[in-house]
Amino acid sequence: MKVTIIDYGVGNLRSLQRGLERAGATVEVSDDPEELAAADALVLPGVGAFEECIRNSEPFHDVLVDAAEDTPILGICVGLQLLFTESTEGAPDGETIDGLDLISGRVERLPNDEVKVPHMGWNELSIESDHRLADGIEDDDFAYFVHSYGSARAEHTIASCDYGFEFAAMAANEDGNVMGTQFHPEKSDETGLRVLENFVRYAEAYDTPQATN
Repeated sequence: MKVTIIDYGVGNLRSLQRGLERAGATVEVSDDPEELAAADALVLPGVGAFEECIRNSEPFHDVLVDAAEDTPILGICVGLQLLFTESTEGAPDGETIDGLDLISGRVERLPNDEVKVPHMGWNELSIESDHRLADGIEDDDFAYFVHSYGSARAEHTIASCDYGFEFAAMAANEDGNVMGTQFHPEKSDETGLRVLENFVRYAEAYDTPQATN
């Protein structure tokens, strides 16, 4: 199974590439829209601010929207946030910046009344729904987070995390093929490796009934 990481100029992708290779994938990193459109599965990374990432990834928006019809997609950290409908990060008060709207939801700043923002470090997961991305992941397994924004726990949530409020630590669209993690699986030890393995297996089996969520 070949998994293609979308390279739109944000962050060092090497650790993510190594993680996917450990999970059993053949990995390609590409910024070529034609190559991305032909990919078996896509990974959308993201580091930094939503506004910068949505702008820098613009050449690949059409590819992602089209791929969402028939291709497994995994968003990581800000990459997951880009898949949601909208975000308040970088927008004037009371307004939002459009995301790709492949997963329904709004990304908002984590409340800092009782916790320190950004949320940085290990935190526990709570499994909310049955999806192959969470196979073998249990309540109270830990993952590694680095973020200041998140989408509130809702119908799209596969696993949640509580940090000032309950946000989606893992989420997917209604069809199940567009999914993501707010945490960094490549930095989350065995839990993260399991998530990457689950994505690779999902992608391998995508054309069979067993691949549905």
